[in-house]
Amino acid sequence: MVALLRLVSDHFGATLGMALAYSLAATLLWIVRRPHGLRGFPRRYLLIGGTLFVTTDVCAGLAVGLAADANQAVEVSIVHYLWPTLTVLLATLALGRRGTLRLVLPGALLAMAGIVFAVSGEVGLDVARIATNVASNPLPYALALTAAVAWSCYNVFSPGLARGHDGITLFFTGVAVALWIIHLSAGATVPGRVPWTGYAALVGAAVAVAAGYALWNIGIIRGDMRVLSTASYTTPLLSSAVAAVLLGTTLGRPFWVGVALVVIGSLVSWWAGHRREDEVARARSASAMAMREDGRDGGLQED
Repeated sequence: MVALLRLVSDHFGATLGMALAYSLAATLLWIVRRPHGLRGFPRRYLLIGGTLFVTTDVCAGLAVGLAADANQAVEVSIVHYLWPTLTVLLATLALGRRGTLRLVLPGALLAMAGIVFAVSGEVGLDVARIATNVASNPLPYALALTAAVAWSCYNVFSPGLARGHDGITLFFTGVAVALWIIHLSAGATVPGRVPWTGYAALVGAAVAVAAGYALWNIGIIRGDMRVLSTASYTTPLLSSAVAAVLLGTTLGRPFWVGVALVVIGSLVSWWAGHRREDEVARARSASAMAMREDGRDGGLQED
């Protein structure tokens, strides 16, 4: 998705390219996943979930499109890929498992380090260069961070607000409208001539965006958010691999080091959460048995 959106931005411009891609994606979703029973949708879900979703996609799309060059696009994508770690930590806190946080945090940080290795590639991360890029062009970084925070909040809180409803088609329509407003307000020019590869990238990006978000939305509504958030660390790895193929680059040693760190970190996070759940379950079982024993002892004393 990231690689295709970048190609679309190169051919159509940042604002127009994002508006076209999300408009086509929304059209596809209206054909495939037309929402039914709109009156039954919880208003808080449409308002809060819709706002978080639109914020995420507008900020993420523009962050990639407004990056000054390929190196800055990599740095921006790393900021955006904070969302799996933020989702894991936020889900842990939202479930009232503060005691689990100290166990989950090391795995989350290890997986995030793996993402940095994998996405940065052979170029690596130069702190001085990053500081210069942020100072010269801070908007993409701010947009990417906003998208990461908004998306983690959407993942954790929207399933409870949705009550089984899926508003992905409505949310995509909102994103498309917002992007057209931004494009028209910015007064960006329309490209003169776009080759067929640009239109192919546009169709591919629309299909990837629509399918990816639609399937993810089904997952967070019907699945286990803790398991999903842990598994989501594979997203940056797959994205980097596909981007390497589409953009004609190679996957060097840093990518595979990153893969190893992500796998280890994800397993540590999953194990920590699973272990904590087992401890809580055993404690509750022991407490219930103790209460039953006390009840029996009290009954015998009364007899």
